[in-house]
Amino acid sequence: MAPPRSKKRRPTFRRLLKTSGVKLENKLKNRRNKQDNVAKKQRKEHKKLRAAVKDSAIRKPRPLETYRKRPEEEEDEEFLESLPTDMMEEDDVQQMTAMARHASFVTRDLSSCGPVHGGKKRSGEVMRGHEKVPRKLKRTEEKEVIHLLPIKDQRGVVLRSVERVVQKQPEEEEEEEDGAEEQEVEMEPLEEEALTSEQREELRVHKINERRLCIARLGSAVVSDPYNNIKRVKEMRGMLMESDPAVAVTVRKLVMVSLMEIFKDVAPTYRIRPLTPEEKASKVKKDTQLIRDFEEGLVSQYKFYLEDLEQTIKDWKQQKKKRSQAVGFQSYLGLAQVAVRCLCELLLALPHFNFHNNIIVVLAPLMNDAEPQVSGMCCDAFRKLFQQDKEGGASLATVRVISGLLKSLNFNVRPEVLKTLLCLRIKEVQMKKDIEDTAPKKRFMNNKEKRKNLSRMQRKWKKAEEKLEKELLEAEASESKEKKIKLHTETLNIVFLIYFRILKKAQKSVLLPAVLEGLANFAHLINLEFFDDLLNVLQHLIQSGDLTNRESLHCIQTVFTILSGQGDVLNIDPLTFYSQLYRMLPRLHAGGPNDDIIIVLRCLDAMLTRRRKQVSLPRAMAFVKRLSVLSLHVLPNASVGLLAAGRAAVHAFPKCDFLLDNEVQGSGFYLPELDEPEHCNAQNTALWELHALQRHYHPVVRRLALHLSHGAPSDGSASLGVDLSRRTPVELFNVYSVRDMTFNPPIAPPASKKKDRFGFGAELLDADLQRRAQSVLAVTVETELDFTAGRV
Repeated sequence: MAPPRSKKRRPTFRRLLKTSGVKLENKLKNRRNKQDNVAKKQRKEHKKLRAAVKDSAIRKPRPLETYRKRPEEEEDEEFLESLPTDMMEEDDVQQMTAMARHASFVTRDLSSCGPVHGGKKRSGEVMRGHEKVPRKLKRTEEKEVIHLLPIKDQRGVVLRSVERVVQKQPEEEEEEEDGAEEQEVEMEPLEEEALTSEQREELRVHKINERRLCIARLGSAVVSDPYNNIKRVKEMRGMLMESDPAVAVTVRKLVMVSLMEIFKDVAPTYRIRPLTPEEKASKVKKDTQLIRDFEEGLVSQYKFYLEDLEQTIKDWKQQKKKRSQAVGFQSYLGLAQVAVRCLCELLLALPHFNFHNNIIVVLAPLMNDAEPQVSGMCCDAFRKLFQQDKEGGASLATVRVISGLLKSLNFNVRPEVLKTLLCLRIKEVQMKKDIEDTAPKKRFMNNKEKRKNLSRMQRKWKKAEEKLEKELLEAEASESKEKKIKLHTETLNIVFLIYFRILKKAQKSVLLPAVLEGLANFAHLINLEFFDDLLNVLQHLIQSGDLTNRESLHCIQTVFTILSGQGDVLNIDPLTFYSQLYRMLPRLHAGGPNDDIIIVLRCLDAMLTRRRKQVSLPRAMAFVKRLSVLSLHVLPNASVGLLAAGRAAVHAFPKCDFLLDNEVQGSGFYLPELDEPEHCNAQNTALWELHALQRHYHPVVRRLALHLSHGAPSDGSASLGVDLSRRTPVELFNVYSVRDMTFNPPIAPPASKKKDRFGFGAELLDADLQRRAQSVLAVTVETELDFTAGRV
């Protein structure tokens, strides 16, 4: 009986084709794993065999000295070996062997059995041997021994090996060539004392060019492949310790600047954090490990580089003499300036990278340095940092360091340190925050409202819309916006703390102008709690009489900025500040440094235009009259700004057109010497200065004077164009500035006036006579004169 047939079907070809790709991949993986395991086992066996071969080679005894044999001795030995030893008795052979063993080293003939490296030669042989030695050693190719698998035959296990020539990379060959050249230069040192000054300079230039080429080679290698060549940065850092006094300063400066540019190019756009022990212990891919090694090497080399720059600055500040004495005291300043410049560049280029706060701590005290170039570089760097910092983290760290510096030095710093705080970008973000707080928030519909007002399909679409809107709100980074506002608020609190400390403890300090200017700049952001105390302090400072015109103007600007912003809810009449500004206007500088006019124009805008409802008409008319008087003796750009401010006041107070009429509007006379604008009777005078200004040499001043004399109309022949009417007084002051020694608009060249002149020579007045003369001159036939015809 036949065996039972198997019910299991054999897979057909179509069935095999339907095998899933996952199974095939798993089979492939298993096959590769088996091959890897076999390869690992083979490598382990090879390693054990190589270790066994090395041990056997080490254990094999070797002679301590090798001796050469003379040809005579070799002949004697051959002769002795050729003798029949069977003719000698055994006792004689044993005796001779014993005597050879007990032979002393002193009794041996050194000339016949000298070692290879020893032996005396005749002078002629020495010379011949010296001549045979080549000047440069021939390069021998390096060979690598590769151990093969052993074989087994009748004798046992036979070990096999093959030698292979090692092929070097071109970069290593170049390094070896450079090393050989350096050795040649070292083997043949030149005595610099015997060289002339020109030869020394040539030698110095040659050395500098060599160092430059080396720096360029290393730098290009790092920039082209930073992940594999980050270790080359260490070689470049080693060149900061250049010991040759002739080129040490130049080479160190070149290396500092080169490393700065390399780090700016290579550093990533994120902050590198240290790895945790769990991350270090975990196994990762090769690419991930390569990135980790690169980041670790980059951070460590960057840290060492910053430490080198900091040490250079410390050596300059302490005038510390190094042991090598490669750099003199006079060169410390140049090295320190380059180091400070590199730190400033890294401060601006890598605000997101590691050790940014450390750079701030190093550079902040240098803003107060006595060396103007160093302090100027640091102040400019921090100004640019404040202007380009959008998030606020770097600004907050800098302000904290400056606050600590002021406190530690007891406010004995240069005013430029505080003036850098004016570049903080806080005003715009704070205003956006106020707008967002007052804006109504969007309300979503609940389920009942949806069922009541919408169909099923509409509810479905509405749900998808609301989900998308919520995701968009999250994507707008509202959290980062709140974080930014929080950082800016904390920064502003520290700034006001600095200003209030100086107002309280150092009112007679040189920092007071910078403090008053900063308060005027950030006055609209001050809390209402500090308004009363701040107004009292500023009023006391103005009444003391110790302030200059510019400082007093900053105080007035601060007060009116506060009152025109959040302080408009306060019921305060700052009459003393109006009187103070009215008193200061005739004392302003009328020459080149007329920057105080900008502050005056801002104060007038806050005092008259924005507070038009709180200002009386006599006060406004007094200011308009004094502005027209002031515009007579200042520079043209200041005259344009003051006349534009007067135009704004006339528009804010239409009844100021009384000043354009010569009739008296009330009792009394105008008192120009009185410093109280309310009681000077400005309504009883007229703007006579406009007639003089209509003949001014500047065309824009003439145009504005004519416009004001007609009552500042908005249309008609006396109206202003768009280029003048839509600009503020401060903008007009800057547009028509003469700071660059240029006249705006440009002066037209004088018209050429040709005088009527009479022609001499070929031209005559009478045309008929001129034609006859030309016809006579045009005759070319020459007639011969006959002098014999009239002779008898």
